[in-house]
Amino acid sequence: MDELTKEQAIALSDVALAQLPTAIKRPRYDRSKLTAGIVHIGLGNFHRAHQAWYLHRLMEQGLAHDWAILGAGVRAGDSVMRDKLLAQDCLTTLIELDPAGVSAEVIGSMIGFVPIEDDNASLIKVMCEPAIRIVGLTVTEGGYFRDASGALDLSHADIVHDAANPDKPRTAFGAMIAALKLRRANGHAPFTGLCCDNLQGNGEILRQTVVGLARLSDPALADWINQNASFPDAMVDCIVPATGAAELEVARALGVNDAAPVTHENFRQWVIEDNFCNGRPPWEQAGATLTDDVHPFESMKIRILNAGHQLLANVGEISGLETIADCMCDAQIAAFFRKAQTEAILPNVDAVPGMSPERYLGLIEGRFANPKIRDTTRRVAFDGSSRHPGFILPVLREAMDNGSSYEGLALAQALWARMCAGTREDGSVIAPNDPHWDALVQAAEAARVDPSAWLAQTQFYGDLGCSPEFLESFAKWLELIWDKGSRAAIDAYLA
Repeated sequence: MDELTKEQAIALSDVALAQLPTAIKRPRYDRSKLTAGIVHIGLGNFHRAHQAWYLHRLMEQGLAHDWAILGAGVRAGDSVMRDKLLAQDCLTTLIELDPAGVSAEVIGSMIGFVPIEDDNASLIKVMCEPAIRIVGLTVTEGGYFRDASGALDLSHADIVHDAANPDKPRTAFGAMIAALKLRRANGHAPFTGLCCDNLQGNGEILRQTVVGLARLSDPALADWINQNASFPDAMVDCIVPATGAAELEVARALGVNDAAPVTHENFRQWVIEDNFCNGRPPWEQAGATLTDDVHPFESMKIRILNAGHQLLANVGEISGLETIADCMCDAQIAAFFRKAQTEAILPNVDAVPGMSPERYLGLIEGRFANPKIRDTTRRVAFDGSSRHPGFILPVLREAMDNGSSYEGLALAQALWARMCAGTREDGSVIAPNDPHWDALVQAAEAARVDPSAWLAQTQFYGDLGCSPEFLESFAKWLELIWDKGSRAAIDAYLA
């Protein structure tokens, strides 16, 4: 299709839906008759391409019209997304980037966006409504205020604030607690807290954060939440790049002027523990898997896909490769990826119904290599201080415990340390890419002289740095990387 100019593309809105090019699918249901049943905090691209899409699919079947989504955020920056979505009636254009072609659809399962305020008063008020039966979250893996042991970080300034000011909370979790307190006082049932972030056991992590924070100010309320609310585990999977100028242009070329379009791959998976205290949409009728045990599914996905992303992103960033697909097209990096997966990760992953770890790895390799998905190494490498402890280090520990090889994962840690030095191997600067970037850069520089300085970051590594075997392996790889380069280290590993 010839690219349209911004003026030729149709500005997205309810009234403009009928004017969109016929190739773009649009909602067939009457959005004016939808009512809200879900508040979702963290209206990024992933939620709109994933959970909102599943709900849209149900609505297309004439189902779940009382489960529409109200967007929400707790950071001042969320106002930018709120303004964009409200200006287009909370519609989103989803653009599927299949190697065989590009297609687009407009979804309409979201109907509003709560005002964003410092004390979260409007968010609390909305979550008090009896019609709201689920509160979902996509606030990133590092957004749950966990310390190195996995417990609630009681020293974090936002946790300290919310414990002292429970009626004017800063955090999403403090707002949930304040709303649950009012629901209890008004005789209303609690809502289900549905975590949609890439954390193993994410429902239990959300429960621990909410209940633990509530206990700091109101132990009786904490007990009530723990006994009456539900926090199901969920595994989510769809590769969704960030939106930039290129994605905006793709949408315009298709004929729609969307201020916040979302590109995504031609794959989705959502596995949800069927544990909802106040009802739920029939997501299984839109292709989601409802089960009593999410753990095997999430373990396979987090260990092969999410850990695999970290295997690629750090060496890709060091090497100046822009996207994950570029990494997979690099024969040397692709060989490192497969060997580390086969030797260190797959032996520590169980099969799930209908899928072996080996078959899943093949599926992931194909998805990562999709050249139409411009998923940048920078995006995937972001927040390594949460992603390495969450995705790679648990597998590394198991491999050490059961005697399987962990050399590839030790090399991955050395590549992360090298990336955090802040420069690529061509000398160009890597812009800050982690909430703890300054401390990581300092540790990376110290590790050039003494590799143990990197593993001394116990907030990430715990007692792993005390293992002589792991330190020896890590030091060997880091010294080789600094001496001869990351490619020489990968060659040595492959040999």
